[in-house]
Amino acid sequence: MTSATPRAGHYARAAALTGALTVLGSLLGFGRDLLLAATFGADTRTDAFLVAWMVPETAAPLLIEGAMAFVLIPLFTRSAANGQDLRPAVTATLPPIALLLAGAAALTALAAPWLVHLLAPGIADPDLAARCMRLTAPTILAFGLAGYASAALRSRERFAAPAAIYAVYNIGIIACTLTGHDRLGVLAAALGVMIGGLAMVAAQAPAFARHVGLPGGVRPVAVALPLAAFAPVAVYTLLRQGQVVIERLFGSTLGEGAISHLNYAQKIAQLPMVLSLALATVTFPRLARHIAARDAPAAARRLAGDLTAAAVIVLPATAALVVFAPEIVAVLLQHGAFTGADTAATAHVMRLYSLGLLGQAVVGVACRAYFCGTRPSRFPITAMAAGLAATAVLAALAVRPWGAGGIALANAAGITLTAVILLRGLRAGRAAGVAAPAVGPLAARFLAAAVAAAAAGWLARTVCNGLSPAAVLVVGLPAAALAFAAVMITRYEELIRMIDPREGGR
Repeated sequence: MTSATPRAGHYARAAALTGALTVLGSLLGFGRDLLLAATFGADTRTDAFLVAWMVPETAAPLLIEGAMAFVLIPLFTRSAANGQDLRPAVTATLPPIALLLAGAAALTALAAPWLVHLLAPGIADPDLAARCMRLTAPTILAFGLAGYASAALRSRERFAAPAAIYAVYNIGIIACTLTGHDRLGVLAAALGVMIGGLAMVAAQAPAFARHVGLPGGVRPVAVALPLAAFAPVAVYTLLRQGQVVIERLFGSTLGEGAISHLNYAQKIAQLPMVLSLALATVTFPRLARHIAARDAPAAARRLAGDLTAAAVIVLPATAALVVFAPEIVAVLLQHGAFTGADTAATAHVMRLYSLGLLGQAVVGVACRAYFCGTRPSRFPITAMAAGLAATAVLAALAVRPWGAGGIALANAAGITLTAVILLRGLRAGRAAGVAAPAVGPLAARFLAAAVAAAAAGWLARTVCNGLSPAAVLVVGLPAAALAFAAVMITRYEELIRMIDPREGGR
């Protein structure tokens, strides 16, 4: 137990640093979205840019947060645990991966007009969307290199540089938009996406060279990265990104601004989910080690802790987003070209989209258990395909009567279905080396606390009727938070034990 305390302190500091940098990146992301909203509003220009933005939006979960991490972190973690130098593995794997990514980026740029027609057939300005997509295509290579570096550094328990990549990415977009929108219009933002992607690589290069080592100078080892291991993770990640594809596909049929309203609502609502996954990002190597050691109880405790931490953040945030959606959107976005009508449309979408936030967080945590083994499970593909099919069917049925709100509700229902299937799969032993996480004892209390937070928020909002949006938030958000805490306070010690199970320093 004496070794557990220093390691627990190390992980706590790493989680705090990762959380702080994640918050910084998210705040800069908010600043980016605020700038885009104030500069361009929600019209055909932003719709065109957002269709092109599907390239980095797809590349990021596949190459940074998803498939690349799920395959490489366990590989590098096993090598590090055995005391092996990572440079031979890097020399063997990085050059071919980079070459493959460069080819994919070039192909995307060449096929941009066809891709725009496929992804958003009803968009008002397909030529502008194609020009934006050609500028964002290089992010496939940049994000792949950034994801590779992040996986290697995290396996060495170096978290600062990987956690900073979204901050520098958003700085690139903000800088290009500020300096170039007069001359280039929305193309300046697309150029910023490309520059921001390159900055993600540059931000990690010094730490990668110091703690991992650059390729070359050593004899490469035979490292197996078989398609059979990568394919399930990649297919799963692409299916998950299919939620955004469905949003943009149906949103393009609703007229000017609908895609933008969906995007702004999603970006605001996803902030709590991003924060909830900060701890899971830090503890992922620990989960991988437990699974590699076939310590199913320890893996289950770690997974239960991550799920509990996610619920602590996401559930009160969901209550706040549902209750205070108009005020939140008005304070954050209603400036410059973003009108009151845009605020009303975005807030309506955000309320419905927020209903799926817990599902989003559960999926983000639970899927890691399936992909840590030497042979990743294909069960998450089934779960995500079922959720995506539900999203598509519900969106097709709801888009005409309910517009963008129907699309958001379909998204929430689909991802929640995926979360339920993944949790049931854990209980059925579908993830090798992981026992079912014990999260049941706190589930009812969490839901009761979320309902209490929403009720307190509605009451505060009613009392503050007629005040400015900012004043409503100043009064209402603390009221909702206190109500949530009041319901959870009697389970405080149990809550802390679940989040930090003190796994013996493993």
